[in-house]
Amino acid sequence: MNLPEWIKPGIYGALIGAAAVTILGFSWGGWVTHRAAGEMADDMAQDASIAALVPVCVEMARTDPNRAEQLAIIQAASTYQRRDAVMEAGWATMPGSETANRDLALACVAGLDLDGS
Repeated sequence: MNLPEWIKPGIYGALIGAAAVTILGFSWGGWVTHRAAGEMADDMAQDASIAALVPVCVEMARTDPNRAEQLAIIQAASTYQRRDAVMEAGWATMPGSETANRDLALACVAGLDLDGS
């Protein structure tokens, strides 16, 4: 079978063009794989859940009968240990859950506005 002379450069051009479009699409075009999109969606859902639960944590802190002592402990703790202090106070343990949520505790520290700023 005789193919026209222009077929070979056309095929090379199509292959190089497809490779270039793929590389540019994934590097600069914002394309992502199915797995990466799923991970981003999971992260966004986790962030949204934490943001929705911060008012619950702050309310638990507000209504805690030992609020003054717990706040004193949290304020006395170093900045990076405050999350653990909130978890120990029980404010980051949501109703129906047996364990405290570390991400919620960190967000709750910010929501409590301990520095008065």
